[in-house]
Amino acid sequence: MKNIAFLAASLTLGLCGSVDAGELKPEAINKAALASIPPERPSKASPRPDPAIVHLQVLLDRAGSSPGVIDGYYGENVTKAIAGFEAMQRLPVDGKPDPEVIGRLPDEKPVIEPYVVTKEDAEELVERIPADYAKQAEMKHLGYTSVAERLSERFHMDIDLLKALNPGSAFAVGDRVSVAMPGASKSGKGKVKRIEARRRAGQVAAFADDGSLIAAYPATIGSEETPSPSGTHKVKGVARQPVYVYNPKINFKQGDNTKRLTLPGGPNGPVGSVWIDLTKPTYGIHGTPEPSLVDKVGSHGCVRLANWDAEELAGMVKPGVVVEFTD
Repeated sequence: MKNIAFLAASLTLGLCGSVDAGELKPEAINKAALASIPPERPSKASPRPDPAIVHLQVLLDRAGSSPGVIDGYYGENVTKAIAGFEAMQRLPVDGKPDPEVIGRLPDEKPVIEPYVVTKEDAEELVERIPADYAKQAEMKHLGYTSVAERLSERFHMDIDLLKALNPGSAFAVGDRVSVAMPGASKSGKGKVKRIEARRRAGQVAAFADDGSLIAAYPATIGSEETPSPSGTHKVKGVARQPVYVYNPKINFKQGDNTKRLTLPGGPNGPVGSVWIDLTKPTYGIHGTPEPSLVDKVGSHGCVRLANWDAEELAGMVKPGVVVEFTD
């Protein structure tokens, strides 16, 4: 994503494995053995994505425990997704990809498949997203800046991984490209009866009426400067492609902006493609223009998810759902 307003720090991720550039092929990912993944995340970072981690991330996504951006790196969001899957399966929760976890992940079809770029994929693109909110307020739509960006979100992928799998592709209409095939979005208004926003874990957990875990998502939940609320609140409503009203007297200070601004909706808007409003004024659960930074860079007090995760959750809640902030 291109909204650099959210880039607040250089990031060092926990990565896994060492893969030659030539190995990052669809067939290598589809055939990668999950048993080759070490039980503990290596402390030393690797500069390249691991085919086995890509494979694992897609399977976890399909199982309903989101790893966030599918990027091929063995980071904390992978560990959290494994832990979420273990909880769903009622296994001891330790976040490790042991044989019991791997054996319960359905793996019957390829995780990377071909896709043909359509005319619709190239529509309503914008040239760029300026960092300054005043400039964003002048735009009609905070849309995708490229076909590659649109496809990376649709298929829950890091844009660098998408490009690495398709070297030299212009992502032009009619091009055949390789993409991840994550799980179908869950749906059903009222399916989720309770939500936990777990600050320390950096995760949002959604529960059914019987207390079973339906879905788990990596999340950015506040920051030291602007912490999230405490206690229990409720879902007030859902807005898709939300307009964002920036008020420096209520919100944070962004750049040199001192006046109230109204920013148009779009996936690259400050709160992404969906806003789940809470009864706590000015707070919500929402998407982001920078999915790769979820649980890496602090939010301004709200709960930030990848757009696709926020959209899935929005499709399963209705007004009155309890949202509990926990440590």
